[in-house]
Amino acid sequence: MSPSPLPSSMSSRLLRTALRTRRVPRIPIHSIAPRHFTTSSAKMGVHNIESLTDFKRTIASEDKLIVVDAFATWCGPCKQIAPLVVKWSNSDEFKDKVSFVKFDVDDVPDLAQELGIRAMPTFIFFKNGDKLAEFAGANPGALQGLLRKYTVVEGEETKEAAESSKETSPEADKVDKE
Repeated sequence: MSPSPLPSSMSSRLLRTALRTRRVPRIPIHSIAPRHFTTSSAKMGVHNIESLTDFKRTIASEDKLIVVDAFATWCGPCKQIAPLVVKWSNSDEFKDKVSFVKFDVDDVPDLAQELGIRAMPTFIFFKNGDKLAEFAGANPGALQGLLRKYTVVEGEETKEAAESSKETSPEADKVDKE
């Protein structure tokens, strides 16, 4: 058997009593700290390549070093190294000397085939349309060593920079194009 419903006058009385005795802390609106939001800058450090023709246009139009990052959205190592690539693209050391571009191998398979991508992430270095080096893997030290190696202006290389390049990128030197 279901309990009988309360008379309407009794239920409204119980409701009013419950509402009166309920203690809800009241926070004045002026005591809530304002939230300031900022938008990201329009100029991104790493640019996306959408097609094979876009890639060819980028390679032909740049006079400075171009680093191409071949990645996949499902690739764990790609996700791990991506923030470092963005950091380097905005750093004072590389932002004026290197153009960073990336493409998703699943979205642009013809470009992946053209470049012979077999592993992700793969970084390919180009200058004046010529391929300088290729590096596969998420090894920040080796990648930064190659960046330093190819961004040094002739006659500007110091002994320290040369040694740091050798120390940080032994396997990167193996994949350099002779």
